This record gives sequence, structure tokens and C-alpha cells, in this order.
Amino acid sequence: MASFGRRRASPRPSGRPLVVRGLTAAVLAGAFVAQTAGALLPDVPLLLAATAVSLTVEGVLSRWQPVMSSLLAKSHADITVRHVLRDLLLVVGLLRLGEHDREPQFAWPVAGLLVFYALHCAVQAVSVLVRRTRTLPVLTRNIDASALRLSPAPAALLRRPGHRLLLLGLPTTAGLATAAVTGDPLPAAAGTAVSVVLAAAGLGALLVRLLPSRRPAGEQEVLDWFDAWLDDYRPTVGLYFSGGASSAYQANMWLETMSRLDGRPVVVLRERFMVARIAATDLPVVCLPKVSTLMRLEHSTLRVLIHPSNSGKTSQVLRIPTIKHAFVNHGESDKLSSCNPYAKAYDEVWVAGPEARERYARAGVGVEDKDVVEIGRPQLDAVRPWSGPPADGARTTVLYAPTWEGWDGNPGNTSVVAAGENLVRALLADPGVRLLYKPHPLTGSVEPAAGAADRRIRELIRTANRERPAGASGPAGSASELDRLTAELDRLTAAGVREGADQTERMLIQSAPPPGRAEAVAKATAAWEEAYWASLPRDEHQVVTGVRPALYSCFNNADLLISDVSSVISDFLASGKPYAVANTSGMSEDAFRAAFPTAAAATVLTPDASGVPALLETVRHPEKDGLADARAELKLRLLGPDEPTSRERCDTALRALSTAALNHRACGEEQAEARHPRSQRLAEDLLPAPRHASDAGTGADPGTEADAEASRSVTPPSRPAPPG
Repeated sequence: MASFGRRRASPRPSGRPLVVRGLTAAVLAGAFVAQTAGALLPDVPLLLAATAVSLTVEGVLSRWQPVMSSLLAKSHADITVRHVLRDLLLVVGLLRLGEHDREPQFAWPVAGLLVFYALHCAVQAVSVLVRRTRTLPVLTRNIDASALRLSPAPAALLRRPGHRLLLLGLPTTAGLATAAVTGDPLPAAAGTAVSVVLAAAGLGALLVRLLPSRRPAGEQEVLDWFDAWLDDYRPTVGLYFSGGASSAYQANMWLETMSRLDGRPVVVLRERFMVARIAATDLPVVCLPKVSTLMRLEHSTLRVLIHPSNSGKTSQVLRIPTIKHAFVNHGESDKLSSCNPYAKAYDEVWVAGPEARERYARAGVGVEDKDVVEIGRPQLDAVRPWSGPPADGARTTVLYAPTWEGWDGNPGNTSVVAAGENLVRALLADPGVRLLYKPHPLTGSVEPAAGAADRRIRELIRTANRERPAGASGPAGSASELDRLTAELDRLTAAGVREGADQTERMLIQSAPPPGRAEAVAKATAAWEEAYWASLPRDEHQVVTGVRPALYSCFNNADLLISDVSSVISDFLASGKPYAVANTSGMSEDAFRAAFPTAAAATVLTPDASGVPALLETVRHPEKDGLADARAELKLRLLGPDEPTSRERCDTALRALSTAALNHRACGEEQAEARHPRSQRLAEDLLPAPRHASDAGTGADPGTEADAEASRSVTPPSRPAPPG
């Protein structure tokens, strides 16, 4: 493993954005220098031209260069400073033009300018107050929150100081520029008056939002409402997720599984922005940003939380003693991330098959074998089994789905850099191949070389498509039908909120879902995928990105997978089709197979891609495929048996862990009674029963009746729970 030279990889922007940002900053600085010269000389054409250029650059910064705007703000040259300087230079130019006694003529425009900037500051202050009243301690989706007096957000212009100053200040700037040309102070006075009126109107619109009847519910009222919802819905199992903006896919892959579990599921998030990134689902979604709010789950009927990833905030929820925690990961592979030492913090680790159990044992990271539960991969129900080689004369569809470069700098993480172009060239050189290239969404996010290689691969594919023979076959399906199904699916999955909506408005709009929406989405997705593949030219290579089509849909339309050491190959084994793994680690093939058991049934390809022609032969002629039996055996080791189904095993694991949670809580109550019998009896005699356990502050749950109800919700009558 020494060949896996570890080095710290740090994200670096590519050269082109840096050049563009530098050029934008230089043009802006040059415009201010020219405007200063035009004001001091004075030179009206130069002053007006520089002002126009400066305003144009501001528009570019606002629309396309947010990073540059942030850098300027950190340098204390934010948009307010720049706008004040721009107007000040116009005023200086006006005062230096013509006679020397012009100051009294422009007193009113200057006074109006000062009033406008004072109103701008007032609007910003009130905007902050309004935003605070609309920042609720709990965010939800698919839950009726109408009792919280939610309302649409104020106009986006009033919430964005930079955009607001640019737009509302335009009449003032235009009036000053016109006055510089005509020498008449009237345009300047009129322009400042318009800006003042607009700013005053915006201030009034925001002040109305602060009226008690127009504000959303206060913090305590929201928390009481959330406690009441927990009492009413009585969740039994939750999907807990915390992570960055690009990691939402890790939770999304478990949504459908959660919706099919026994009990009443809920999705628990920690970051506010993540609420909008969770895919379309009918599951109730709650976001609890603060630890104090998260702890209210202790007094709910929630008994099990399922964790698809590790994060810093996971340790906070692990402190809740009434909930049991199962780590399921968002995929399994031979990478170190699939046997992370952090896994020992959970009550159980749910894995796909025996290989994962042995992986933890080999790693020696502290996860005890008794805490490992094999449940299979419930998501793989969507993967269809192999139906045989491609028909005579048909194209061999090859899916190349490399993983990303990772955080540790190992050159063997991804094949994109060292082998990607060679693999793609070898596949494109075979006239009987149709290539599907589906890179990992994080490719290039850490190592610029991976992003550059990805772009070159895409260009190779585009070039190959342009050079196809003129008589290449067209699509078998209708593009118009795909457009219709796309519109239908977008309608069903759309958030239904306007672009300028804030989180509170989204909470209002994304209320309780209509009945049957989940079934309609599933049906529309299946129809869309069928129409998508039918609409593509049968001989055309494809670069597949975005949410649709899903990876498993690509599995179903491929005859062969080429990938890296990742969970992709483990999941692909459910199909029984041939697969290959690129070895860019520098290790020998024997050492590579020994180090990565998921490659045991794979064709191992070297970076030069010399083995691609022979690999394609085994796909087209199954009698030459010597790895079919090995794939079947490896599938059993990685994913477990077909019977009982993964869904049944997952439900069984959930029932057992839920029972353990209930027993643990009952034991804790008995111990508390044994330690403080007198004080507890006195409290029961003297104090009325609290409406919510969280309001009582005792740390106890509602009572044994709630326990019985929670147990019934987890264990259906047809499936008795295992003995406690």
C-alpha cells in the first residue's frame, strides 16, 4: 500500500476564473480612476463614460461575479462604498463645472442624496429585523404549519442591500449625470427625489412586516407547536442527516427506503439550506438547527434514527438516551470510509452483507461484531437482473462511472486522471460500443486535474458523436413524448415556490402533500426513464449528469460497467452483469485484488486500457466470460442472500432496535424510581401531569401508555417483534 502516496489535497480554483476576476477588478478600478479625473479636470464626456462603465461592471459583479463582490467587501470596498464614491464624484464634477457659485443651486439635490442614503441604511436595519422574525427555530416540509401565521417573504429587492442600492440609486445617478450635461440642477433634484420616494416606500413595506399581526409565530410558540406535532404524528423511526450542500445525495438515496419501512418515518436535518436540497418525497421533513431544539426529540415517540453519513453534528444527537442509532452509510466499498472508526459510536452498524462485517473486523476500528447487522441494500430493488448479452448487431452499451478524487490525495481513488482518457479512447475506437459516461458529481471539487480530465473526456465524446457516419440510426422514441413526460414529472416534483422565496415562505408553500403524490411521482419517473432512453439515438454516446436519469437506470441500460473502487461496483453486482475496475494505484493486479475484495470478480484494467478489447469480447460472448460464477459468489458476500428480501431484513433490524430502545427506556425509569422513590412519588402527588414531557423538564416521557402505542407502531400485528 506504500504506492498510495498520501498528500494533502486542497481545492484550488482554475486559472480562467482568476483571470476573469482580475480583469473585472481592473476595469472597475480603472473606471473609478477615470471618473475621478473627469470630475477634477472637469471633463464631462470622460466623467459620463467612466460612470457608465462603472455601473456596467457593478451589474456584472452582481449577476455573474459573487465571489469577486465578496472579495471587494472584505477589502472594505463593498457596494455601498463604491456607490457613495460614484455619486460623490458626480457631485464634485457638477460643482467644478461652470461658474464658481453653483453650490447653492445644488444644495437640494445634495440634501436629497444624503436623505436617500439615510433611508438605505434604515431599510437595511429594518430588513435585518424582519429576517430575524422570519427565522424560525424549526423548519419543515410536508407538514401543515398554517398555525404559525406564515406569510410570503418580502420582495427580494428589499432583502438584498447591493441590488437595492443599485436599482433605487439609479434615478439619482442618472439625474446627476444629466445635470452634468445640461448644467441644470432640476434633473439632479428630480432624480434624488425619485430615489428617496422609492426608498421610503420600501421602508414602509418592511415596517408593516414588524406589526404583531404580520409577524410569524415567536420562538416559544413554534417550539410548542413542534411538540404538539410530535405528540400527534408520533414518529417511530427517523433519517438523520447533516452535511454540506453537495452531500444531499447521501440522504436522498435512502428516502424511498424510509418511506417503505414499518412505522411512521420522519427526516431530521440540521442545516437550514438542506431542506430545499432534499429530493421530492412525501415524508415529513423537520430541520432542527439548534442543539436545544434537537433535544426535544428525547421526549417524543422516536425510537430509532438511521444515519447515512458521519458529520460533526452527529455527536449531538447521539447524546439522546431514549433513541437508538443505526449507521447505514450511503454506500459500501473497500475504501477506508466504509469502516470509519466513528462507526463505533452508534448502537448498531447496518451493512449489506458478510463482506462488510469482515471488513470491520479486519480494520480493527472498535466496532464489535455483535453490533453489525446485515440488511442488504434495500435501494437495489430498482436494479434489474442480467437478461443476457447484447443481441447480434446491437451496440454494446458500456457505462463508465468513475468516482471522485476524494480528500486524501490517493492517486488510486479515481481513474479519471490517470486512465480516464485512455479508457474512453479505447471504448470509442470500437464501432460496436455505445458509451455512457457518468462522472461523480464531486469530480474536480478538490483536485483541478480531475476536473480538467473530466472536461477532456467530455470533449472526446462530443468529437466522436460529430464524426459518426451520416447514416447512423436515429432515436427509437419520440422527443415530444419525452418533453411531455418531463413537464409532468417536473410538475409533480417541483417545490412550487418562487425564486425569491425565503425559508419561511417555502415552509408555507411546501405544506402537507396531496394524497397519492408519492405513487404518482414513482409512476411518472418510470415512464420518463423509459421515454428518455427510447428518445436517444441508438448509436450516440452520452454524457449523463444531473439528477435524471438515476444511476440505477443507467445500470439497467448498460451491458458492462467500468468504474473504480467504490460503492458503484457493489451496487452493480445486483444485476449480475460483467464489470471492470480500473487499477490506477500502482499496485500489481494480485495485490490490488487482495487489497480490494470488491474487485475479486472484476476484470482489472491498467491505466493504458489495453485490456478493453478482450473485456468487450467476454461481454458479447458469455462463453468466454470466466468470472460469472465469481460474480454470483461475490454478490452473495457483498449484498447478502436474495431471501428474505433486503426490505424484510431491514424491517426486522428496525423492529429489534426499536424494541431495544423501549426496553432501555423502561430500564432507565426503573433505575430512576429505585434511586429516588420518595421524591418521584412526591412529584407525582403534588404536580399536575404536564401537557408535554419537554415542558415538565423532568426528562421523562409521557408514560407507559405511550410506550405501548409506540411499540405497536413499530411492530405490525402480522410481524411480532422478537423477544426482548
